[in-house]
Amino acid sequence: MDKTAVHEWVAYSDMDLSSAKYLCDMNPKPLEIICYHCQQSAEKVLKAYWIYKNINPPRTHDLELLRAECECHDDSFTKLHDACMRLNGYSTQSRYPSGIDLVEADMAAAVKDSEKINEFVKKRIVYY
Repeated sequence: MDKTAVHEWVAYSDMDLSSAKYLCDMNPKPLEIICYHCQQSAEKVLKAYWIYKNINPPRTHDLELLRAECECHDDSFTKLHDACMRLNGYSTQSRYPSGIDLVEADMAAAVKDSEKINEFVKKRIVYY
């Protein structure tokens, strides 16, 4: 396991989630960008777990695919299925005009889902 790489992925995940939370205070709130950062945070922390398990993560934004591989090593990752599915669409659709229509409740749910995934995964990276 490459501890440096794991720490880097977790640090980038933390930056995405911190950015999302910071943007929540803007008026008007950039809902699409906040949801995108939440998805990115979840993606990066899941990839950190792959690296922790000595697996090179694929070049994908599919949180469900990333979560499913984690579940092969730890059955409890099934608990993240719903959160991953909710965040999945924000990887691309939220980055372009006419992608999806969001409301503040979507943003709040995205932040909550990303926090849940981050907390869950970090508890399983033993030395973190």
